[in-house]
Amino acid sequence: MDLSKEVREKLIQTALQVREWAYVPYSGYRVGAALLSASGRIYDGVNIENASYSPTVCGERVAVFKAVSEGERQFVAIAVASDNGGSPCGVCRQVMAEFGLDLHVIGVDKDANVTYECSLRELLPKAFTPADLAE
Repeated sequence: MDLSKEVREKLIQTALQVREWAYVPYSGYRVGAALLSASGRIYDGVNIENASYSPTVCGERVAVFKAVSEGERQFVAIAVASDNGGSPCGVCRQVMAEFGLDLHVIGVDKDANVTYECSLRELLPKAFTPADLAE
């Protein structure tokens, strides 16, 4: 997926900016995500922790859920910003895979250094997708 330099930078900057809204009283590990839909709209998300840990939700999933709840089903790219530029967890990868493995994924650290850039297909090889249910 070829993103324009401007769109790529806007995704990265949005992910970095929304990190500040993360609710992380337990881990202190802030994550911001900026998801570009096929319609051109950007949906942001942050991680939200909970004292019982299990209900904690990652920023990537918040962005996807916001987009889906507003009718979006096709996504082009997502930027994920964290302190160290970590990659999405397995649950986030699976949620994103529901909508297509060609999603362009960009990881950045808190200083906007790109730590990885690849397709979701590369992050989640042999993904379980809706097509597997039809077989």
